[in-house]
Amino acid sequence: MKFEDLLSEIDGFGRFQKMIVCLSFLGRFTLPCHFLMNNFIAGIPSHHCDIRGLGADGVLRNLSLDQRLTVSIPAQADGTLSSCLMFPEPQSHLLLLLSNSSNTTTTTQLPAVPCQNGWVYDNSTFTSTLASEWDLVCDKKGLNKATATIFFIGVMFGAVFFGSLSDRYGRRIMLLVSYVSGMGFALASIFSTSYIMFAVLRFFTGFSITGIVIVTSVLIVEWVDIESRKLVGVIDSLSWTFGFMSLSLLAFLIRDWRWLIGAATSPVALAIISWRWIPESARWLIANGRLDEAHHYLRKCIKMNGRQGMASSIKAENLSNIVVANRGGRKYSYLDLMRTPKMRKLALMTGLTWYGVASTFYGMSFNIAGFGVNIYLTQFIYAGVELPAKVSIYYLLDKIGRRKTECGALFLAGVSLAITAAIPRDQRIVRTVIAVLGKGCSAASFGTLVLYSSELYPTVIRQNGMGWNSFWGRVGVAVAPLILLLDDVWQGLPQVILCCIALGTSIVASQLPETSDRCLPETIEDVEGTR
Repeated sequence: MKFEDLLSEIDGFGRFQKMIVCLSFLGRFTLPCHFLMNNFIAGIPSHHCDIRGLGADGVLRNLSLDQRLTVSIPAQADGTLSSCLMFPEPQSHLLLLLSNSSNTTTTTQLPAVPCQNGWVYDNSTFTSTLASEWDLVCDKKGLNKATATIFFIGVMFGAVFFGSLSDRYGRRIMLLVSYVSGMGFALASIFSTSYIMFAVLRFFTGFSITGIVIVTSVLIVEWVDIESRKLVGVIDSLSWTFGFMSLSLLAFLIRDWRWLIGAATSPVALAIISWRWIPESARWLIANGRLDEAHHYLRKCIKMNGRQGMASSIKAENLSNIVVANRGGRKYSYLDLMRTPKMRKLALMTGLTWYGVASTFYGMSFNIAGFGVNIYLTQFIYAGVELPAKVSIYYLLDKIGRRKTECGALFLAGVSLAITAAIPRDQRIVRTVIAVLGKGCSAASFGTLVLYSSELYPTVIRQNGMGWNSFWGRVGVAVAPLILLLDDVWQGLPQVILCCIALGTSIVASQLPETSDRCLPETIEDVEGTR
């Protein structure tokens, strides 16, 4: 007897399953906020050297602020003031030159030195960011850029950690560990007194909160029937969309980086309170021979779904018939992903697909300042376009299947990136529209991939498989900010690289097996076809 048959008898998407989806939604809200928070907490405000104490007081005393800046800070080729250089002494003669309409590039020929007394920041967009807090600008700009990579390296290792332990100790307990540790490290980072302290705590924040997504994604899928998997997959992915949209509003209302982290983390407190009502995966309990516990949760499901008539027919001892393999006391690990031919091929292809999808998605998401449009508005539009994109995959998943939906979304995302690279930079509106359409396609590919991957792996190592995939996905996310830095080499180079990644990943995904209308595999033998 398949577990899907049992779910059909007790209602595979009743009130019990809907409760799990809703409770998981609470904890997942904070994830997208933290994943894209670097766009705001590490924003670099307009800045220039602090000129207080420059030269004799009498030289600058009677000048306006603009005049003081003119004689103290060299102008760049485009006429704007330098952000990182200043004159060692006030150049009063520049006022006369400028009044005679002299070329401002004359100032570039004058001797200049790095900022001596720190910087003055424009607070019109951000009240406080990491850059303004610890002067992560100019020669320290790399540290500011590294903040996102540090966070996602933590996410990368956290995916391996929680993926392995969730298959060994259960989904429910590791979800609580992720909730508590993630909230603890995130709130502790608010009180950082140095950049090093913040970077370390940010690493552990990413390490901890990643358990939320890989545990809840699998837990939800393991409790619903075949017909409902696509629906919960779409609902699950919409939690990210809701979080992305909320982040833009939170960042607009809260301009201080410390308060923004606190506000984005606060929903986890509700998730911790509601954890007591989240059940363990009955499928996992049965696969691990813990039949009494599985029976306990199944009876709860029966009662909540109004199927009391089934209670007498489902007994703990009868659940042993659902176990499709005699596992004994064996513990599975990541090595089992590579022991057999088909599992090895599956792991390699899904890992590459996750890497490509994540690089494409976050490469677009991190580039909200690259189009010259208001960053809060761009973030909101980028998030809003995910709504129709993810609703569309609800119909496409069964209409054309998981594989074609995944490949088609990646292909269209790659095409949009190619078009964006070809459009001149001064065509801001056109570039933004094409980028938004591409972002919608990349969101559809990500929403499809999470459900698709969870259906490909067998129950006994499903969390290991999702941890493996999440690891490679986070490698892609960590690399995405570095790809965007290639903008200094050629402005269209990041888009070209992301385009190649998207198109190449589409080809890899086309080699994955279809899972539409199929039972979830329970063992490695099911995948290998040796039973």
